[in-house]
Amino acid sequence: MERRVRFALAFAIVALGCSTPQPKLPPADAKASEPPVPDAPWRAVATERLRPRRTTAVLLRGAKLHIGDGTVIENGHVLLENGKIAAVGAGPGRAPAGATVIDAKGKHVTPGLIDTHSHIGVYPSPNAEAHRDGNEMTEPLTAAVRARDSFWVQDPDIERAVAGGVTTIQVLPGSANLIGGRAVTLKLRHAATVEQMRFEGAPVGLKMACGENPKRVYGARKQKPSTRMGNLAVQRDAFFRARRLIEEWDQFRESEKQRRAKYRDTMAETEKKRAERETKRAACARGEPSPLRCKQWEDQWSREPIKAEPLEPKLPPKRDFELETLAAAIEGKILVHVHCYRSDDMGNMLTLADEAGFSIRSFHHALEAYKIRDELARRRIAVSTWADWWGFKLEAYDGIPENLAMVAQRGAPAVVHSDSAEGIRRLNQEASKGMHFGRRAGIDISETEAMKWITLNPAWALGIDKRVGSLTVGKDADVVVWDKHPFSVYARAERVFIDGAERYRIGKGRAWSDFEAAP
Repeated sequence: MERRVRFALAFAIVALGCSTPQPKLPPADAKASEPPVPDAPWRAVATERLRPRRTTAVLLRGAKLHIGDGTVIENGHVLLENGKIAAVGAGPGRAPAGATVIDAKGKHVTPGLIDTHSHIGVYPSPNAEAHRDGNEMTEPLTAAVRARDSFWVQDPDIERAVAGGVTTIQVLPGSANLIGGRAVTLKLRHAATVEQMRFEGAPVGLKMACGENPKRVYGARKQKPSTRMGNLAVQRDAFFRARRLIEEWDQFRESEKQRRAKYRDTMAETEKKRAERETKRAACARGEPSPLRCKQWEDQWSREPIKAEPLEPKLPPKRDFELETLAAAIEGKILVHVHCYRSDDMGNMLTLADEAGFSIRSFHHALEAYKIRDELARRRIAVSTWADWWGFKLEAYDGIPENLAMVAQRGAPAVVHSDSAEGIRRLNQEASKGMHFGRRAGIDISETEAMKWITLNPAWALGIDKRVGSLTVGKDADVVVWDKHPFSVYARAERVFIDGAERYRIGKGRAWSDFEAAP
């Protein structure tokens, strides 16, 4: 009788305990089910899906091919298919079914030309105050602005650039600011929006400036900077504030990892306690411990309930788009392009880059690059410059027309840029001039080397050389057919293909822009 009473009492206690709602614990694999630790916004890797380019296959045959990597094929062929270069070689080549075959005998074929420094679209034609959107001249640091947000796709200069054989450009903010903002790389497709023109996967650029422009603009307003030392002081402060932001994010991520690990350990311990209680309850149900002992356990458990608190979210550091841009530059996710003329200014920028921990991809204009060409070659910094512009302000007085050739002679990537809605139409002639000036000075510059100045070298400077810059199988089908050698002053681009589609042909088609259409 006594044994039956003990069992009944034990069952009653267990039933009473089981009727108490138990906390809902996270799954055993809590780590797998929780969201990832947030990372700094500039570190987000966006996987871009390239737009499919369904175009009719085009076979160009019989032309002299200037590959762009130093190679020339006298009588060759290029096959364009589905937006890519499908075949390149000597001889007539084989045309796939349905392909358009173009007899290019006597013609010259090059990769599409690339301009690393353009303001078309942000300083478009017609020239009017309402159209001047290329420089946010309200404060010396405007790293958060983006040239793409100002770009006007109706600018007639876009089609004129394509008529000059240009297929890709980098559009930058102007040079009034020490840190002018983000540049954008565009394919010169005829499009309704800038997003449709954006070069998918191309790194973002950061425009910086040194020397006369910033100190003139802000010094005239009696504000900092008004000197070159003021320029560097403002830039240095900005980059070191960006480094503090990086540290804040790194500390946040580390503390968040530790907090989540501690939470998982706590939940594991909670699960262990819960399992132990269930084991004891099952034992009580079997009548193994004494009813008194089971009652003591239940009393203790009621005073010490198992808690399974959710992991409360923790706010990351506050967003700062100015500093995030600079942080991305420090970590190499944005390529830095610096407007600089004098060699001493370039040297100071290199010192700043070493202090703050970022790399300079290209100096733009850089009329005195020849003075520090060995250092630029050692660091592999591109020089984006003109063939013979000089003397239009004091810091441009020591420019020489041999600059391109002297830079290339030492092995630094030499690049011909335009910085001009007119100059962009004759990059081929500017490269030819630079080659001529070098040869006149006794520097052995080959045509194939000079061709790199407007094709493969600028592609590298923009971080897109795996996609464009040479007539290479697998690269984008950005191709130009010239009626004469492209270094001839009489040469014209007869046909221009972008992503395998013919975007320009002499005498064919209608104007892209409403501002270019005839009445």
